[in-house]
Amino acid sequence: MNKLLPPETEVSRPFWDACKQGELQLQQCQSCDRLQFYPRAICSHCGGEGLLWRPVSGRGKLASYTIVQRGISRAYEAPYYVVLVDLEEGVRMMSSLVECEPGEAEVGAKVEVLFQDWGEGHVLPVFKLRDE
Repeated sequence: MNKLLPPETEVSRPFWDACKQGELQLQQCQSCDRLQFYPRAICSHCGGEGLLWRPVSGRGKLASYTIVQRGISRAYEAPYYVVLVDLEEGVRMMSSLVECEPGEAEVGAKVEVLFQDWGEGHVLPVFKLRDE
C-alpha cells in the first residue's frame, strides 16, 4: 500500500520543486512583506496578489505534537510524530518529526528541516530535533 501523496498544483509547484532540491521555500507577499504557508494564489494576510518564493532557514521550534500509535494504513509505520513547527521566520507548518523516539520530543524543542522521499517523485519537508 502506498502513502497518500500531496496534490501538486500550479500554485504549489514551486514549493515542491524547491523541496526536491533540498530547499524550503515559502511565499512572501510583495504588498505586506509577510510570509505564508501553505501555498495560495493570494496573500492570506492582506489579499495581495503579488507573491514571490523565498528560501527560509528551515529552523524552528515545536509548537505542538501528537504521537500516532496506529497508522492509517500499512504504508505508515507507527508510532510516528505529527508536529506543528513555528519557523524562525514566523510561519507555522504541520509536518512529521523523524529520527526521534516517542517521548524524546517536547514542546519548545528546537528543530530543523530535512527532506524525505515520499515516493513517486514527491519529496516532503520533515523535521528532526536540532543539536544545540
